[in-house]
Amino acid sequence: MTPELTRRGRVAGAVGLVAAASALAAGGRALDAIVIPVAIALAAGYVQVSRVDAPTVRHVTPADGFVGETREVRLEFGPAARDGGASSFLADVRVRVDEGLDGPTAPIRAAVGTEPVSYAVTYRERGKRTLGPVQLTATDVFGLFERSLLVDETDAVTVYPPRDPIPARFRRALYAADAVDVSRQREEFDRLREYTRGDAVRDVHWATTAKRDEIVVKEFAAETARNRVTIAGGTEVSGGGRAGRDGDPFGGVGRDGDADADRTASAAAADELARATVSLALALLDDGVPVDVRLPGGRVSAAPGGRGRREVLELAARIGPGAVADDEADVTVVAGADDARFRAGDRSESFADLRREAEAERTGGDGAGRRGDGTGAGRADAAPDGREVASP
Repeated sequence: MTPELTRRGRVAGAVGLVAAASALAAGGRALDAIVIPVAIALAAGYVQVSRVDAPTVRHVTPADGFVGETREVRLEFGPAARDGGASSFLADVRVRVDEGLDGPTAPIRAAVGTEPVSYAVTYRERGKRTLGPVQLTATDVFGLFERSLLVDETDAVTVYPPRDPIPARFRRALYAADAVDVSRQREEFDRLREYTRGDAVRDVHWATTAKRDEIVVKEFAAETARNRVTIAGGTEVSGGGRAGRDGDPFGGVGRDGDADADRTASAAAADELARATVSLALALLDDGVPVDVRLPGGRVSAAPGGRGRREVLELAARIGPGAVADDEADVTVVAGADDARFRAGDRSESFADLRREAEAERTGGDGAGRRGDGTGAGRADAAPDGREVASP
């Protein structure tokens, strides 16, 4: 794109033309004072901007993270691809980001080629999200000319679904029957974990408890022999919604509004499924329990540790709506647009209720109360670590 006059450049040009006309009418006195400096500035600005070429750009992307997190992205500019181009220049930098991200809303003024440019990006929707391309509006030092350059260089980050705490009594019900009290040998220390009702006072790790302002206990190797827990999930709204008589995936309604509503409900259900699955799977991994996660479009077997957590998070980041893949799983997660339910044996509990119970435990409340009907679990008996954002 050829250089164009900015608003300031047009004003300067108009002033120069008026001064030239006045100089000619008055005998040329104003020629040296106004016209020549304006002409030199315009000529220098045009040459400076015309020599600018699109530089190379490298995104220094932040780490993958959870919905709601804000991270910093850095752009590093290299030499232009065309030989003889300007090595550095002033420009307004605009970065286009994926619709699932919140990026800068105003251009960033920078000396391209001499300094990196940093901007904040907020993760709004799970999935693989794109950063870039980058648009540069180069100007001369006087701001008289500008030239638009597009650097079609992109990078991506993976946004994980939010994670919520799961009450310890619900987690332990999935594996404790075959694991707890298997052995009370105490030869080998394994790790630290949150306090659970019934833990011996002698197991409290007082130094860590004082630092974290919460009770932390020691766990020994013989107490961590956990069975693997299988988690299978699906959505109530699958694909495009209801099937009509003639195979119309949107129920034969034939109206764009209804089709869009069904797609929105499907996407919301998939988001709720990802959130519920990640919350339970990561809580179990934190307890030292291996998990098998089976979701629409993928499955993963994860062991406790950073690698296993990342595998679960990456699977949950990319799943869409679909039916439950395994009816014989230890826990089945069925998600709708507004909530999800965990089904384990003859028990069924709402994800929203479990979140409230965990929050009540964290704040010292009475949890979800007592229920003895087999569909809920009675009073909470542990104090989880609250709503935390966990790194993989």
